[in-house]
Amino acid sequence: MTGGWRVVRLCGVGNYTDKKMVIGILGGIGSGKSSVAAEFGRLGCGVIDADRIGHELLNRSDVKSEIVDCFGESILGIDGRVSRRNLAEIVFSDSEKLEELNLIMHHRIIGRAEEMISEFNARDDIKAIVLDGPLLIETGLEKYCDKLIFVQCDAKIRAERVAKKGCFDKKQLKIRENFQISLDRKAKLADNVVINNSGLPFLVEQVGRIFSQYGL
Repeated sequence: MTGGWRVVRLCGVGNYTDKKMVIGILGGIGSGKSSVAAEFGRLGCGVIDADRIGHELLNRSDVKSEIVDCFGESILGIDGRVSRRNLAEIVFSDSEKLEELNLIMHHRIIGRAEEMISEFNARDDIKAIVLDGPLLIETGLEKYCDKLIFVQCDAKIRAERVAKKGCFDKKQLKIRENFQISLDRKAKLADNVVINNSGLPFLVEQVGRIFSQYGL
């Protein structure tokens, strides 16, 4: 948390003072961060999905070219697009490779997030802005947040969720999280905690309570 309202310098779009509250969502893989963000969206908040931004950037011509130059054409799928699975197999087995990918992607993700913050700030129908991303702290996006919410979920449940989606298994989940800041540290940084071990109704109730607490 940055400690209350602040002046944020957004690249190329000027200075903004006392604009809409920015809420960052933290949590482990499969914890339900996107579900929490979506509920805030339903309540009238503008949601910035950093993961989606990254996916969209992967196949932008300049980004794709730089990634292929760095990792080779083996990261391309049969459709000629960057395969997230192929890329993940490379970078999550070599910390140096992951850092190379971060150097390509992170500043671009931050740049697009800044643009979206500016766009949402200009809209009267948006009550607050939510930043949802798996690497919110690792990319430095938390510096834009006035409040941080940690989504707490048991490891077993998270593993079951990602396996059900066909993303990766429990071992791969552990490997990926080893490259992230620990969940304990993220929880300590948070202003509020949402427990997501049960169904959607309980999650909705908790988000609603926090929404009211923030005066939105």
